[in-house]
Amino acid sequence: MMRATRTLILAAAASALLAGCASKPKPALTAAPPSSEPGPSTELPPPPAAGAVSQSAQEALAATAGDRVYFDFDSSALDAEDRETLRRQAAWLAANPGVQARVEGHADERGTREYNLALGARRASAARQALIEGGVAATRITTISYGKERPLDPASNEEAWARNRNAYTVVIEAGRP
Repeated sequence: MMRATRTLILAAAASALLAGCASKPKPALTAAPPSSEPGPSTELPPPPAAGAVSQSAQEALAATAGDRVYFDFDSSALDAEDRETLRRQAAWLAANPGVQARVEGHADERGTREYNLALGARRASAARQALIEGGVAATRITTISYGKERPLDPASNEEAWARNRNAYTVVIEAGRP
């Protein structure tokens, strides 16, 4: 009798636990407003930052030097192509001394939130260090990690994951956060 009662209690507890873990529907993602720039319609714009320079300054960086570098899975190592992009970014920043930069580290959706925040921080730091080595004053570059929280591509496949593993350089007005 005692064994049957214990089994019944365990079954009830398991049912309650499973009911509490039912998945909730994900909120719908909103797409970026139409853009004249080529690119996938799934790209979400970066959030506005306090003191952000006009969009044309960000566009100038992107057109002149590129504003993102991409990483291999579970890596914060920069390859030769990444270093060349960051060298061009450093040259652009040298030519525009009135701006600062924020390097945002990103990861794909795989892994825990905490792990991906740490990985994004390592990616942002690696890009920042390359900019410093390219001659940009360390005081002009800050970093932040968004981990997997702000995906460039919300899809869940290899192509999207590769796009989401990046460090994004954002142009900021001098003297602003």
